[in-house]
Amino acid sequence: MLLLADGGSTKCSWCLLDDAPSTPPTHFTTEGYNPYFWDSAAIAASLARGLPPGLRPEQVRAVHYYGAGVLSPAKAEVVAGALRQVFPGAQVHVAEDLLAAARALLGRQPGFAAILGTGTNSCLFDGEKITHVVESLGYSLGDEGAGTYLGRLLLRDYLRGRVPAGLAAAMQASHGLGDLSEVLDRLYGQPLPNRFLASFARLAREHYHEPYCQAAVAQTFEAFFQQIVTHYPDYQRYTFNCVGSVGYHFRDALAEAAARHGMAVGRIIQGPIEALVDYHRAPAAR
Repeated sequence: MLLLADGGSTKCSWCLLDDAPSTPPTHFTTEGYNPYFWDSAAIAASLARGLPPGLRPEQVRAVHYYGAGVLSPAKAEVVAGALRQVFPGAQVHVAEDLLAAARALLGRQPGFAAILGTGTNSCLFDGEKITHVVESLGYSLGDEGAGTYLGRLLLRDYLRGRVPAGLAAAMQASHGLGDLSEVLDRLYGQPLPNRFLASFARLAREHYHEPYCQAAVAQTFEAFFQQIVTHYPDYQRYTFNCVGSVGYHFRDALAEAAARHGMAVGRIIQGPIEALVDYHRAPAAR
């Protein structure tokens, strides 16, 4: 059996493929395992708890894990070590989530691919490998276009009293926001601050009828194009292709931003896992 994983910072989507092509895939979801916030032991324990009933780890012959945060051999090994613990008989392949996005969006064709989810990532792809990346720099310095960036805008305005009353009440109710010191503790004193920031993107979608949220989303995507996309050489030669929940749920606003910057829209999808199934089942991928 072959196990594929699309590992974001918030959640990880898994797909188990039986060796018999006629057998339907098994899908399940676990927590996201960004190795900047997790160690191998914690990942292994969480994954073991999240396996669906009936899945026998010893029958998995290969794992292809594409994930956030595996930007160096050391970080990739954090995840790979956990996978080897859970699936001791499997060949383990760990690659960055950006390669998953490129393969899902472009297959084996060259082009531009981006991720707009909890965080941001993007690249030029030659059909086999990533050839150029404008670094997103993470939620502290960049992540323009991502849930963390949009959440940062909303939270900043909330703390300064600039958010509409209905949205402010929803932020209080859903996150239990207290005074400034409590919010700062969530950001700087507790784990997974990127998830905390990105969680506000859902409220922006629920209140998207409000002009404030429309403007915040437009600002988020405009920053993405100005700070990242337009710095790719000849970027207007490519179609704009994107995977991720933020890009997908606000795809109309994202398409408008792409048009303003002279890029035709190609594919905007919520998650890559189904397209990765097709990619890894194709004969050329074996």
